[in-house]
Amino acid sequence: MSSVKTIVPAREGTLRVLRAACAAGVQRVVLTSAFHAVGWGHGHNNRTFTEQDWTRLDGPGVDTYGKSKTLAERAAWEFIATNGGPLELITMLPVAVMGPVIGSSVSGANHIIQRMLAGALPAFPNLFIPIVDVRDVAKAHILAMENASAAGERFLLSNGPALALREIGAIIKANLGPTSQRVPTRTLPDVVVRVLSLVKPELRAFLPELGYAKKTSNEKARRVLGWTPRSPSEAIVAAAKCIVENRLLEI
Repeated sequence: MSSVKTIVPAREGTLRVLRAACAAGVQRVVLTSAFHAVGWGHGHNNRTFTEQDWTRLDGPGVDTYGKSKTLAERAAWEFIATNGGPLELITMLPVAVMGPVIGSSVSGANHIIQRMLAGALPAFPNLFIPIVDVRDVAKAHILAMENASAAGERFLLSNGPALALREIGAIIKANLGPTSQRVPTRTLPDVVVRVLSLVKPELRAFLPELGYAKKTSNEKARRVLGWTPRSPSEAIVAAAKCIVENRLLEI
């Protein structure tokens, strides 16, 4: 993925929207950023990530997508500080978004569930995914738009501990019966994933995250917005059922 083709549109697109909002006299913008602007580049440690954290662009494991999200959000805050006038900005930082599918295509982290159901994963890498339901992400945006005290704030949207891929697979199997027969149950040793990455470049981006379950806090969203998210398992099951019911198993 070209960094220029990803980072420049992300940053410039964000600024274009903010300029248009200013010109139209818009009072408040709720911008969807991502946990990628928070939790990457810090190495493995026992910290709990909050809205106070920013991804370190020169740190380990930061890919082009993470850079684009971080630089776009930073540019948004800089614009507000220098040219925003009365415009209020709020940014939302969701972790991996799963849940019901709308339309005829699969997007975001639902691709993980799609690949499991389609049998595209013979076994699971030792990876951990923090999850939030798409319906709760939408609700948080509405709450942020309506709550006066949300102005000028970042909100990390997560729920519960990060789940291992094998745990996600087990939840699907427990709830979808025969339609989940192609979902694997085995976990690949880290050394096998590292060897496979020599011939499968798409695996290399995951190497820094093997065995590391990132901790996140949603305390601020709960306290300021009154946000109460669903459980990760509810998002996983809703996504899996939608993918099967809408025959979206082709990858």
